[in-house]
Amino acid sequence: MELHLLPIFALLLCFPKESNGSLSPEMYWKSKLANTPLPKTLQELLKPVTGNISKFSETKPLAGSVIDYNLRYLPSKTTAFDSNISNTTIATIYFFPGDLLPGNKMYLSFRKMYNISTFLPRKIAETIPFSIKDYSKTLEYFSLQPTSEEARIMKHTIELCEAPEMQGEIKYCATSLESLVDFTVAKFGNKVSVLDNEVEKENMKQNYTISRGIKMMGDHQIVCHKQIYAYAVFHCHAITATKVYMVPLVGEDGSEAKVVVICHTDTSAWNPNHFAFQLLKVKPGESPICHFLNNDAIVWIPN
Repeated sequence: MELHLLPIFALLLCFPKESNGSLSPEMYWKSKLANTPLPKTLQELLKPVTGNISKFSETKPLAGSVIDYNLRYLPSKTTAFDSNISNTTIATIYFFPGDLLPGNKMYLSFRKMYNISTFLPRKIAETIPFSIKDYSKTLEYFSLQPTSEEARIMKHTIELCEAPEMQGEIKYCATSLESLVDFTVAKFGNKVSVLDNEVEKENMKQNYTISRGIKMMGDHQIVCHKQIYAYAVFHCHAITATKVYMVPLVGEDGSEAKVVVICHTDTSAWNPNHFAFQLLKVKPGESPICHFLNNDAIVWIPN
């Protein structure tokens, strides 16, 4: 997939790391979150693009390895389900809290971010239309045809960001690192921690054994998922009745991982056709449901 990003990179030449007294994204982070280290997941998105800068996506996600958790929460959507799919035939996606025990094995794949788009400085991101109302202007900006795959994917992301909140949810789409920081500080203040996955072996499916040392990090958090878009966009949401855990794992090859697990204790507002219900054979509100986070997601928790 190719995406015409020349307008973006022409603008980037006009904005050095610090210009006209404005702070670079990294310095903005430090000015607002002085005691919170910038996580690796976000550091990767601040690196300059090298090589073919017009490439929209480095690789396509493998079937079953990346789940669009966000869209399937929405009650107005339906999801097709393959009855042959199970947690034993693909990497474990959803599971019950009772399965989160030391010694239990799960078949997992922690994929490296497959969308290589990086953050833009807020001054640039705010000049680019980002709404369904202005969708035609967005396509014009990127020189995209409305029938192209790139246009379809970008529209999907914008629609997700503009979809109404479900019951008990607060949501926001950040189109820059600065706006991501501002949203979090507005909700939690400047004393926060950021959680992300730490995985020795990415892009490899294997059995992992849960180790001792599972740690419940809190029941008040904001989860942010990176979306597929021309530049880095994070869909962030806070859902009530949700707990976050850090879980140590050891792969069958001896590699170690420390990953984020989200457990939803109330699923009564979820779409009845949600993939998780069909996979686990339960109904909305019938049982708490947990899932691992992808490697392109982060979780904010107040200190």
